[in-house]
Formats: sequence, structure tokens, C-alpha cells
Amino acid sequence: MDLATCFKKMELVGVLAFATVDSEGAPQIRNISAIHYEPDALYFFTARGKNFCRELQADGRVQILCYTKYKEMIRLSGKAVAVADAEQAKWRDRIFAEQPYLANVYPGDTREIGIVFCISTGQVEYFNLGVNPIFRETYMLGNATLEPKGYFITDACIGCGMCQKSCPQRCITAGKPYQIRQEHCLHCGSCYEKCPVKAVERRG
Repeated sequence: MDLATCFKKMELVGVLAFATVDSEGAPQIRNISAIHYEPDALYFFTARGKNFCRELQADGRVQILCYTKYKEMIRLSGKAVAVADAEQAKWRDRIFAEQPYLANVYPGDTREIGIVFCISTGQVEYFNLGVNPIFRETYMLGNATLEPKGYFITDACIGCGMCQKSCPQRCITAGKPYQIRQEHCLHCGSCYEKCPVKAVERRG
């Protein structure tokens, strides 16, 4: 798995859930399919009068989620920026060419009410529940920095094995200290709760 494959899977799913936060701090989510994919960026179209557009212009942070029939979750967390005015028509026309249904939604010149945003920096998380053990990885888009998540075992570990016994995915190996195989970790927190000496710490 890699970033390019994640983008291809997102494109095949087609309709993605976009989450933002409104001016009152309340979460907002909507389905978007007017999307174009580049190897290093994602472009999408919306109308300038929509609350979605206002939320993006006010803050820019957005989280995108898709779920495949193979029990794969792909989540992109990034910042959306409006494409430069000189480039708007180019990307808008490309999105409309790839998504013919848009001509019925915004026929003719009415498409000019739209605005194209680009996400070129972010973090893409891949999480596959359809394999055993589960598999997860994180990929960087642009110059984003990795934000560690989940749990790790510190040198305070006494080697009792309680974390290993409580792990649903059996992804903890014995050692000094015991180690969590991060690519198979559910982030469920069972090891964190069961450790008798609090040697497990949360990342991020």
C-alpha cells in the first residue's frame, strides 16, 4: 500500500465524505464527488454560496473519509486552499469533464458559481479491517509532518505480559520492553488499561 494506491481507491469509491467545522464549532459533513486526483494533490468543486465553501474559506481544515467494500478505511486530513483565479477555469473544466453528471447540476455558464479547492498537504491514513491481523499505515501528502497516534510501551515495562494477553490483534511482542507492532494496532487502548505499572503511554 502507498499514497498513490490510496488515491486510486478513493477515486474508485467516487463519493467521499468531507467533514468541516462551522462558525459555531459544530461538526458538518457532506458527500462530495466533484473531485479530480493528481499524484500529489486532490482538487474538488463546490458552489461559492454553500456553507461548505464558507467553512473552507474561514478555516480550511478538512477531513475526508471513504470506506471500500473490502473493509478498508482511507482518511485524508489536510488543509484546502482555493486555487488561484487564473487556474480556476482549468481545474473546473477538468472536473466537469470527468464527472458528466455535473452538467445537469450546473448547466452552461452556471458552473461559474463554483470554486475549486486544492489539498496538497496532509496526512492519509489507511486502515484495513478485512485482513487478520488488521493493517494500518500513514502516508504524507506534500510537506506534511507525521502526527503519531496510538500507544507505545516505555522502559517502565516489567515484562509481565499483561499487555500481550489483552491485545485483540496479538500485535505485541515480548522484549525489554515489550513492543507494539504499530501496523497491526487497533488503537483500542486495552494494553493501556491493563498494564499494572502504567508503562503504556498514548501517542499524540
